[in-house]
Amino acid sequence: MIGGFAAGLLASPLAAAVRFGETGKSVFPLASGNGKATPIHVDLGELPGVRRAAGDLATDIGRVTGAPAQILSGPIAAVERIVIVGSLGHSPAVDALVRAGRLNVDAIRGKWEAFLVETVAHPMPGVAEALVIVGSDKRGAIYGIYDVSRAIGVSPWYWWADVPVVRRDHVGVAYGRYVQNSPAVRYRGIFLNDEAPCLSGWTTEKFGGMNREFYGRLFELMLRLRANYLWPAMWNNAFVEDDPGNPALAEDFGIVMGSSHHEPMMRAHKEWTDRQAHLGNGQWNYATNRPVIHEFFREGIARNRDNEVVVTIGMRGDGDVALESTGSLQSDIGLLEGIIADQRGIIAREMGRPASSVPQVWVLFTEVLKYYDGGLKLPDDVTVMFSDDNVGNLRRLPTPAERSRSGGYGIYFHMDMHGGPFSYQWINSNPLPKIWEQMNLALDYGADRIWIANVGDLKPLELPIEFFIAMAWNPAAVTKDKIAGWTRNWAAEQFGADHADEAAYLLSRYAKYNAWCKPEQLNPATFSLEHFREAERVWAAWDELVARATVLDQRLRPDQRDAFFELVLYPVLACANLTQMYIAAARNRRAAEQGRASVDAEAAEVRRRFARDRELSDRYNHVLAGGKWDHMMDQTHIGYFDWYPPVRNIMPPLTEADVTPGEGFGVSVDGAREGWPGYYLPPALPVLDSLSPRTSFIDVFPRGSDPLAVSVIADQPWVTLTLGKAFSAGDRDRRYAVEVDWSRAPVGRSTAAITVKGADRSIIVSLVAICATAEQVRAATGAHGGLAGPFSFPATASSRRTAVRGISWEAIPDYGREAAALSVFPVTAPSFNADTPAPSLEYAVYFAEVGSYTIDLVTGPTLEVQPGRRLSVAVSVDAQPVEVLTVFTDERRTAEDFLGVAHAVNARVNARIMRASINVPTAGRHTLKLAMIDPTLVIERVIVAKMGGLPASFFGPPDHALIRAPSTASTGADIS
Repeated sequence: MIGGFAAGLLASPLAAAVRFGETGKSVFPLASGNGKATPIHVDLGELPGVRRAAGDLATDIGRVTGAPAQILSGPIAAVERIVIVGSLGHSPAVDALVRAGRLNVDAIRGKWEAFLVETVAHPMPGVAEALVIVGSDKRGAIYGIYDVSRAIGVSPWYWWADVPVVRRDHVGVAYGRYVQNSPAVRYRGIFLNDEAPCLSGWTTEKFGGMNREFYGRLFELMLRLRANYLWPAMWNNAFVEDDPGNPALAEDFGIVMGSSHHEPMMRAHKEWTDRQAHLGNGQWNYATNRPVIHEFFREGIARNRDNEVVVTIGMRGDGDVALESTGSLQSDIGLLEGIIADQRGIIAREMGRPASSVPQVWVLFTEVLKYYDGGLKLPDDVTVMFSDDNVGNLRRLPTPAERSRSGGYGIYFHMDMHGGPFSYQWINSNPLPKIWEQMNLALDYGADRIWIANVGDLKPLELPIEFFIAMAWNPAAVTKDKIAGWTRNWAAEQFGADHADEAAYLLSRYAKYNAWCKPEQLNPATFSLEHFREAERVWAAWDELVARATVLDQRLRPDQRDAFFELVLYPVLACANLTQMYIAAARNRRAAEQGRASVDAEAAEVRRRFARDRELSDRYNHVLAGGKWDHMMDQTHIGYFDWYPPVRNIMPPLTEADVTPGEGFGVSVDGAREGWPGYYLPPALPVLDSLSPRTSFIDVFPRGSDPLAVSVIADQPWVTLTLGKAFSAGDRDRRYAVEVDWSRAPVGRSTAAITVKGADRSIIVSLVAICATAEQVRAATGAHGGLAGPFSFPATASSRRTAVRGISWEAIPDYGREAAALSVFPVTAPSFNADTPAPSLEYAVYFAEVGSYTIDLVTGPTLEVQPGRRLSVAVSVDAQPVEVLTVFTDERRTAEDFLGVAHAVNARVNARIMRASINVPTAGRHTLKLAMIDPTLVIERVIVAKMGGLPASFFGPPDHALIRAPSTASTGADIS
């Protein structure tokens, strides 16, 4: 059997080379099935990280076969075969093969983190053959070693997510030569941040703190993922002082250390706060306390003079806040330029070489961007790191004129946040297509020197972390059309090929749902109970995931179920439960307003789900893997009052009612919040029409403790009523589905009355139905629209797409709220003018009436990544004048930009609404056209409504399928 899916996650040269159960002349055996493994040779003079990784490979072979490989370090004696591991210039055995012409390393020599794996016959006297794993440098060799481990079936998450290793008897590598070139992004890393209470509580219990035992586990994981760069935990931690052995450990492993965006010169903020009272005047202010801060900086560099580091330079205020202003932007820029000059002087003196030879980064987080845009003069060798808006939308990318700087550009990206616009620290809410879309912009616009992601506690973000690193390594292997396949391969590596499709579906789907509105930002009002059955559809979507995840859990082997709980089942169960708790809280309030007797049942449902949340987190903390992950689910996530997490989870406020006998029944209807009797206007259902047929409903419910006894009758034969269970926790609430039999309905506008009759009262609900004429059917067939109400369709449902000069709208699968969204490619395309031919989308739309309409474009919340690009799109109907919609107008720029009032809304719902207003002079079929002006806009959906006729909801109206001609010749009953 051939291996491949695992290594294929990184587009590894070994993806199709590993063989299981095969023997013979075409396979180099790592383990032969007789309890023996081929020994591994690594020279004593080799770098420590390579020797350590070679030991991991030996152990990994044992994990797979039951027989670990022996490590040899001395002279190679006569042996049939051997694995030789080394890095160029540090392994005498490898260098001897190169000098003898037995190993050609021209493909990797002098490159960054490249490696090759090759089988060599008779590599030296007494050895019949060798599998040689050679790196161009230290990490190249390490990555090559771990590539073999991964290809034979050891997941990088074997310890961090308890992924079991499948046992094999025979493991080998097909004879050949496998070359891995350098990564696309030079430094690829993670930032442990917002680590209390979870990560800090866990490390304290398991390791006694964030010491070398903890970081050793972390470094190994990073290298198995091909990451190389770390900002260590910093909330109440100091990497060096928590354990003085930490820096040396990082150096031995081969991890490049840095420090966070507000901790310059390799110093932890905690190191300052612990000494602050004794450091000059105690102020973190370079203008007033320069000598002390200068020495503080010097100490940080001095203790890292022999380590591989990327030094963060610049300075922010005390405790991750803005720099204390000196009075104006230009004077602040002058201060920062002086700080950076001083810092580079320290670097040169303490490192003993020019500052330009030491990698440095200046991070443009939050307010720091204004200093860069304000003209701060920065040495050309320093990497400029742009940031996102803390929720995954890039704020800025280098312009063409800026891209030539030798230090290049980087990206600071967030998968977790404690801060504005809001905090989200609990669980994964980062769908891969969104990460891809934004980081693809980074690549194409030249921000490819450093990528680092804020991953919070690390543990709940396994999938997006690995995707981020894989994309940084080889973006060609993770294009927009390969994301689904990549996810399936990842799922196969963790749970086996037989379960990969279903596990991948669950992984991608729960993250997608969480990104609608991050779990921490949900509240009872998020999804509408009144309009478009929105809350019901959301509830049902989560129910489907719970059912499928539960079934898959039962199908897995017992040894796989811990990993499945961590990676899939817990997120699905917990997030479904949380969402449904908030919807139940909304139903509780609505039940109280409508006088339903089910108000107490809804309150009980909320309490049950609130308790269920604790049960699930307790299982994760105390039961899973024998309590291995205690504290990892300590993060509060229910009941936010402000941007920061509450002290403890807080159940939504509930209403209870004094329900007594003899109170009769009540009625509520589709599209209305009110209940009857009680509201002063009579109940009416939304208008139904034959061009976009749908089902409406009437809910009937007891208002007291007596049994519900009613009859529901329509006065027209074309109205059908079907009794079912209401969307309610009350077991006595009933729902009557209301549909129109369009083959029996009269052509044109008709009315019906539906009477709900009980012992003491009758309530009449009115219904209007519009049945299309034959002419209307002919005009509307193949178009979007209808005869009544708003309608919507996905942006991908265009009838025509036009490309211009090779620039076109293309689909990003599974993006945002849709099965796919559209964006312009290439993403670096120039902007167009509204009066010139541009890449466009056309839609056939049917308007039933003349008048004013709104066209809402639901787009991704993309920001102004290129200065001066206003993010515009052109909208027109037929030959009418074009309306240009622009996000970043002079009037709206502050609101729409980072932390503006509109940005806060857009960030919460992970979308932006761009609204056009059009006039329709004639009823009938029309062409709606969207034309590109600026690239980087992502369009998800189009919503059309009469002016003022779009009810409030989260998603808007659901899909309206293209109108089709009826299956019968008649368009309705012909009543003359």
